[in-house]
Amino acid sequence: MAAAHSVPHTRILAGLVLGAVVGCLANALAERGVVAPAAVTWVVENVAKPIGGVFLNLLFLPIIPLVFASLALGVTRLGGTANVGRVGLKTLAYFLITTSCAAAIGLTLVNVIRPGDQLSAHQKDGLMEKYAGEAGKKVEKKPDFGVNTFVNMVPRDPLKALVEKDMLAIICTALLVGFALTRIDPHPARVLVDVLEGVNRIAEVIIGWAMVLAPYAVFALIFAVSAQFGVDLLKALGAFVLTVLGGLAVHQFVVLPLLVRFVGGMSPWEFFRKAQGTMLTAFSTSSSTATLPVAIRCAEEELGVPREVSNFVLPLSASMNHNGTALFESVTVLFLAQVFGVSLPLDEQLVVLVLCILTATGMAGVPGGSLPLIGLILVRFGVPAGAIAIVLGVDRVLDMCRTTVNVTADLTTAVFVARSERAAGRGASVIGDREKTEDKIAEKVL
Repeated sequence: MAAAHSVPHTRILAGLVLGAVVGCLANALAERGVVAPAAVTWVVENVAKPIGGVFLNLLFLPIIPLVFASLALGVTRLGGTANVGRVGLKTLAYFLITTSCAAAIGLTLVNVIRPGDQLSAHQKDGLMEKYAGEAGKKVEKKPDFGVNTFVNMVPRDPLKALVEKDMLAIICTALLVGFALTRIDPHPARVLVDVLEGVNRIAEVIIGWAMVLAPYAVFALIFAVSAQFGVDLLKALGAFVLTVLGGLAVHQFVVLPLLVRFVGGMSPWEFFRKAQGTMLTAFSTSSSTATLPVAIRCAEEELGVPREVSNFVLPLSASMNHNGTALFESVTVLFLAQVFGVSLPLDEQLVVLVLCILTATGMAGVPGGSLPLIGLILVRFGVPAGAIAIVLGVDRVLDMCRTTVNVTADLTTAVFVARSERAAGRGASVIGDREKTEDKIAEKVL
């Protein structure tokens, strides 16, 4: 990914700051009549959003093939079911622990601060009127969680799963392909492994091209948001925003560093220094999956995670490990319940906790992916699903922040798994087994 290396992260950060400043200035000038509001809207809709959209599309274009190829190769390199079962169990256990911690932090803070009690009825009505249409579109695509979720993880039509971006089905299919590659004749296995390696490299090159556009696209994306909403909406929802950001900060700078130090065996300072570029990419794209190639490179080149571990753990993490999302969902559900006067006792809040963990685990790692899930949880507790309109105006900023926490947690997972494998003396054996397998394949091919 040489192209990605050629773009300093300071330029992306400069694009963020400059876009926010120019956008807020345009919003202020439009409100004061210095600039026609229609002109600002035209620039947002016809210049800023298209530029940002092209960038995001270029990032997402190779993501599904990359996730599939990386997981299948990860299983093959780990040597089959025994290693994958061990590593997978560690990975999923880590997901559950960190996601539960994040959701619990969110529920605690929202009960202490009670941001919903500080939002006036007038503000609520105004926001509902402004965003009700957009919120309805978000809720229309509610996911269906239940027994069928697990049944559909094994897709009848894998191509349909790829087209519909059904991440759980894609993950399951990739794992099955990886397991099968360790069982079939070495000659065709080698051919298929080479194809998957080629898919990975092509995806990395395309992502590198996208990152060249990142400083300009990030400017456009942030300008579009700040020019439309300015700072008034953030002021009106200040208590809610601070609650979410406070919870994310606690998880990002207290919980995760403790895990890095005590279960990852790495200095938190060193970890954050080496991962800062990946976290900035996550912040600017608001997408765990779009950040995946950068995260894999960071884990392997900066954090010393073996390739076979990073290629298995990180794609799985990007699709299932959403600490920041679980925290955001728990705060948002209780905040909106407070706004609508719905009292949730402790037992129902525990149900909220469980639902936030499950939905955060099953969501796609794309911008705004948690909004339909929140609507689903709201309905469960008698709050109108359209209530997500109240937080829609500030979701973009919070989405960037929670995605940063999601991706940071992904990297800590890779560090933990790599260390546990080395501590058990399995890291070298896994690599050795892979090399022996590849040697045998090469001998039969020759």
